[in-house]
Amino acid sequence: MMTKRGMQAAPVHGRRVLVRVDFNVPQLPNGQVADDRRIVEALPTLNHLRAAGARTILLSHLGRPDGHKDPRFSLRPVAHRLSALLGEPVPLAGDVVGIEALELSARLENGHFLLLENLRFHPGEEANDPTFAAQLARLGELFIEDAFGTVHRAHASTVGVPRRLPSFAGLLVEREVRELSPLVGTPSRPYVVVVGGAKVKDKLPLLTSFLGRADRLLIGGALAHPFLAAQGARMGATAPETGLEGAVTEFLRAAQSARTEVLLPSDVVVERPGRTEAETYPTNQVPADAILQDIGPETRARFVTALAGSQTVFWNGPLGRAEDPRFTDGTREVLGALQTIAGYHVAAGGDSARLAQDLGVTAGFQFVSTGGGAALEFVQGLELPGLAVLPDA
Repeated sequence: MMTKRGMQAAPVHGRRVLVRVDFNVPQLPNGQVADDRRIVEALPTLNHLRAAGARTILLSHLGRPDGHKDPRFSLRPVAHRLSALLGEPVPLAGDVVGIEALELSARLENGHFLLLENLRFHPGEEANDPTFAAQLARLGELFIEDAFGTVHRAHASTVGVPRRLPSFAGLLVEREVRELSPLVGTPSRPYVVVVGGAKVKDKLPLLTSFLGRADRLLIGGALAHPFLAAQGARMGATAPETGLEGAVTEFLRAAQSARTEVLLPSDVVVERPGRTEAETYPTNQVPADAILQDIGPETRARFVTALAGSQTVFWNGPLGRAEDPRFTDGTREVLGALQTIAGYHVAAGGDSARLAQDLGVTAGFQFVSTGGGAALEFVQGLELPGLAVLPDA
């Protein structure tokens, strides 16, 4: 298992500690934080630093302001929510670098916090500009990486700063690495992977990485559509991603060679024009005007049977159009069954954590990752720049 030098070894008392956090949280139209889970996940690290007497300076991005100051992406609502969670005011510097940031960080007292404005207001962040990284590093004496969701990006705050300061992994990053590592090394078998969502082109590398490593691969949601089309299923009015026919056929051939069983939907829940009620059809009998929206009851039963007896399960992405209550049953029933199945179950990637919470199925998982793309790349066994730059334990 990969192990990085943890923050418990960091001499933080009385020192200015730069902490990269992932406070990229959704907001309501009125500007308030809509989901504070990522902020809450950082609290163990922040409380540790407060108790140890560190002078903690927090770095985060929010949204995609494309290197320009945009008030819509200000971290001010995050500062308000963080202040409430910590039980003390957390001031927000008006910029990440410059005189104000330097003065506020210099005046920071032991055990207190300062949040800097959105990193991505500067083009140097995503470009990993060495001058910008040096300006950030000047604000602190130590660096702690606690934003697992960004460690797959070679940005100034994730790579440039830790190259310039003594660096450590935060408690959240340590836990992510510890919990995800079993999926990369030698997972307990049978190992079953459940993947849904969309964008086959983007997820095909992830699916391919499981061939030979996973015993079964269950594919649902829009992700299954090109595979169904390749096998001659009737797609109705559903338009699968195009240009993937060869890649999908080659994937299915490779899966057979690798002895990884691929399970696809055998029946689907569809939506038809002028009808409010959802309808279910076998995949070889889908009406011409129907749009595939969820896996059907027969498929759910097959997927649950495939999960029974498993020792390791990894899940990413909904098995249907989960934003519509008519099409959540597939995801809810399959993941809900994990609560009755022994083993180690991990959810990761994109909005999977929020979806699991919304569907009430989090009890079926031993670990729900905070990482999106970072978790998926880690599980594939790829090197993540923000982890590679940290010293090993």
